[in-house]
Amino acid sequence: MNPTKIKALSDSDLVSLYIETQNGIYFDNLYNRYAGKVFGKCVSLLRSEFDATDATQEIFMKILLKMSTFTGSSKFSTWIYSITYNYCIDVIRKKKKNQVIVSKPPEELPEKKGEEISDAELLEVKVSQLKIVLDNMNSSDKVILLMKYQDGMSIIEIAEMMRLSESAVKMRIKRAKQKFKETHDKTFKHS
Repeated sequence: MNPTKIKALSDSDLVSLYIETQNGIYFDNLYNRYAGKVFGKCVSLLRSEFDATDATQEIFMKILLKMSTFTGSSKFSTWIYSITYNYCIDVIRKKKKNQVIVSKPPEELPEKKGEEISDAELLEVKVSQLKIVLDNMNSSDKVILLMKYQDGMSIIEIAEMMRLSESAVKMRIKRAKQKFKETHDKTFKHS
């Protein structure tokens, strides 16, 4: 098959052809489609281009080894995102284990009662402030907000990827939005 025709194939066709033939050209096309996106996610989660470069290579090795387990029940991009997310969260957890942390995990903090933060309120934050606020949030809150608002993933897609119920995802988004607002207000209270 000529390279132009291969590039025009869908993700699921490339996966099927790779599994069937083990021809690296099909995997190379998938790599070229997703390497930049995976690297970008790794940078945003790990906050280090060096770590993101290593993570991207490890993630694609996992994808290659697990390719035969892709069932097609979700989009290939969602499957890759799930592997990327889980890998980066594992890296973050390992780093945290090596540090002495005295604060309570977020799940143990009492939920604050109050107004729910609207999507419009989040989207009105200046881009320069957005990066600063996200960098000051814990990784699980940051990730769920990025999935919802940057990647445009639906509640169902997020639930599937994180292996949670839809109501649990909605609650995590609500809490993350509240923490975003608190962090923003605290950081930029004089702006």
